[in-house]
Amino acid sequence: MHKSPRTVNDDVLTFNTQSSSQWDGLRHYVGYQEQKLYFNGRSQDDIHNTNELGIHVWADNGGMVGRGVLLDYLSWAEGQGRSPALLETTQITVSDLLAIAKSQNVSFKAGDILFIRTGYNRALGSLTQEQLGTYVSRSPRPTAIGVESSEEMLRWIWDTGFVAVAGDMMAFEALPFQGEHFLLHEWLLAGWGLPIGELFDLEKLSEQCRRVGKWSFFFSSVPLRVPGGVASPPNGVAIL
Repeated sequence: MHKSPRTVNDDVLTFNTQSSSQWDGLRHYVGYQEQKLYFNGRSQDDIHNTNELGIHVWADNGGMVGRGVLLDYLSWAEGQGRSPALLETTQITVSDLLAIAKSQNVSFKAGDILFIRTGYNRALGSLTQEQLGTYVSRSPRPTAIGVESSEEMLRWIWDTGFVAVAGDMMAFEALPFQGEHFLLHEWLLAGWGLPIGELFDLEKLSEQCRRVGKWSFFFSSVPLRVPGGVASPPNGVAIL
């Protein structure tokens, strides 16, 4: 925005934080639709009338810093002779993730931040405007690759000790959500207070990890300081 007559420019940004790379915060999804409660038993009234569970708390406490581990599902699947349907309801299982970790010689540690590359973002970016319009208008909602919504997946995430999970997928878990009892959004966000990252651009990171033969890295992410914010761009940096 040119502030004529002075030679000065400003930005005005207006966007939905769910529309691109973002962390889902703890105000985003209720734990159990029947009870309609968020993390720590907060209600919808609490969300509307206070800043509790806001994304600003993360920023005020230094953001998210830790050891990141990337699992390159797409490269592994293609190496197995598979051609995963990235824009369909393709479910990634725990056994898939363990096989990828073994192939990359990756071991997990409590406190890790898990990243999964599927190629979904790249596939989405290759669509024409007409194809994109057709895709997002699918009824009742778009379909997309992601991890399976299952008890086994939840137990693995819990038992492995991840403190956050993220991927390049639309919702991290496959869409539409599978079943009603093991939705990761309900359990992770509202049940455990565990952030979910969606639509992360992991292409260059995967290339660099493959080049140096190293799939773990120092990761730092400082969300926007929006009091009562629901989600935020990650502002993430990976240092190998």
